[in-house]
Amino acid sequence: MTSIKLLSVASEIYPLVKTGGLADVIGALPAALAAEGITVRTLIPSYPPIAAKLAAATPVDTFTDLFGSTARILAGTAAGLNLFVLDAPHLYDRPGDPYRRPDGKDWPDNALRFAALAQAAARIGRGLVPGFVPDIVHAHDWQAGLAPALLFYADRRPKTVMTVHNLAFQGVFPAEFLSSIGLPPHSFTFTGVEYHGSIGYLKAGLQLADRLTTVSPTYSREIRMPAAGMGLDGLLRARAAVLSGILNGIDDAVWNPADDPCLAAPYTATRLKARERNKTALQKRIGLEMNPEALLFGVVSRLSSQKGLDLLIAVMPTFVALGAQFALLLGAGDHNLEHAFSSAQSAHPGRISSVIGHDETLAHLIQAGVDALIVPSRFEPCGLTQLCALRYGALPVVARVGGLADTIIDANEMAVAARCATGIQFAPVDAEALKIALQRTAELFSDRSNWIRMQHNGMTTDVSWRKPAQRYATLYRELVSERVT
Repeated sequence: MTSIKLLSVASEIYPLVKTGGLADVIGALPAALAAEGITVRTLIPSYPPIAAKLAAATPVDTFTDLFGSTARILAGTAAGLNLFVLDAPHLYDRPGDPYRRPDGKDWPDNALRFAALAQAAARIGRGLVPGFVPDIVHAHDWQAGLAPALLFYADRRPKTVMTVHNLAFQGVFPAEFLSSIGLPPHSFTFTGVEYHGSIGYLKAGLQLADRLTTVSPTYSREIRMPAAGMGLDGLLRARAAVLSGILNGIDDAVWNPADDPCLAAPYTATRLKARERNKTALQKRIGLEMNPEALLFGVVSRLSSQKGLDLLIAVMPTFVALGAQFALLLGAGDHNLEHAFSSAQSAHPGRISSVIGHDETLAHLIQAGVDALIVPSRFEPCGLTQLCALRYGALPVVARVGGLADTIIDANEMAVAARCATGIQFAPVDAEALKIALQRTAELFSDRSNWIRMQHNGMTTDVSWRKPAQRYATLYRELVSERVT
């Protein structure tokens, strides 16, 4: 088996810096790919949490002037990950998350901050580090989208892959940045980086990378149509021959109910009775009535219109009518939705509880304690929470979109009879369809033998990175076997 060196380029990585599922993917893939003979090093900006944990860092390059000051590329390890870190305090040593100020607004120089990341990727990709000359540079989302573009216009380069994790975020900036970010004048065309008179970072990567991937087969088809293409569907149709959808996985060592330290009691698919203690612990922790017989729904999500959380507000009367309970862990953001969920909690104390803000421990306990986990996304490239729910025996109730459609087998009559159902799908993505899905869930919950069978089905489904890593490895090997440009 031929060994392949891969440079992964991303703006966040778990467990060092995380705002969403991208970080989980970037943090988990290297170990899974190692089993396939792929050696991975990840290039990441040196945000304060990363700088604090980077061990045995060795400088490998210096920028004398990277958008206003000097900067270094460091090689080192943190949290068991092999990293290249772009050490540029003037760009990354800031409060807030990787993209936004503490007040929630984007950093005004994001165009430069992530062009700098791409410039570092291009240097490494062209052989900066003799001991690690990549065969492939794999860029993730718009923050890394310029890396394939810079390499495309270079004299010699490795192969490139561009993965879109969410097409809604594209990184579009004024054309005046073109020369300062290192792109030649002739790149500013429809077949280059130009996008409606601006520079499109994601568009650049999708236009100029050798191969394109996204994070589920269904999403790879959806984004080629106007309804989900976010203005890039024409480009994606034109490049359909090099576009593939590879499902995400989850780290099944981190997400393992058999030995999860966040839980009140460990359990397995053959010891489901012990799971009940987590339901009790969850009810107690977040102030729900201590009722083990109540159907307990859960949500773990960021607050955005994409995630369809406004639909939950619309169906609150259905939760009440079903006599169900509702546990929510929501990322802060949409103040109107925050207020709506807080009001629902006040109106139904002991039945509805919402927690605003990221809490990794509570996220694990919710997966282990709820009976059903709702994912009502209007679009979902892949989704990770439903994979965690399968692993933890919480039945996913999901919109029939993107990766949700690919990962959950709907409990229709035939699937239940065949004993292969793992959850409930609903479509269209509106309040009435969600209401019917909740009623279906309650009916299934009353049939304990079938419910337990579905829990077992979910918990024994392989949601790890093993199969996705095999597919990525196949793609990489096909790519390096082609003639190098």
